[in-house]
Amino acid sequence: MVIAFYDGVMGPGTGTFLIISLTALVGTGFLESSAMAKVINTGTNLGALAVFAWQGNILWLLGIGLAVANVAGAQLGAHMAIGRGSGFVRWVLLVVVVVMVGKLGYDLVSG
Repeated sequence: MVIAFYDGVMGPGTGTFLIISLTALVGTGFLESSAMAKVINTGTNLGALAVFAWQGNILWLLGIGLAVANVAGAQLGAHMAIGRGSGFVRWVLLVVVVVMVGKLGYDLVSG
């Protein structure tokens, strides 16, 4: 529920929170948690898309371009994760979390 609330209010980083939660609470490996997080994130994104479409608040051309880039990145990431395994996913997750904390800290200090 907490992650769902965060996803609805903020959004960025939800996949990371899902991976950490699924790994810690459900006991799945990083690779499986990452795959499950993608499915969950897709569902929440489709829900948001439906709401924004219903309200007429979508920039379709921009959204389609971003969707194409997202699919390309997902394909590349999936192939790398499957090819390199859970250890690779764990390191990527660690780097992402450190960068996110650094960015949030910088934003907090710089105003």
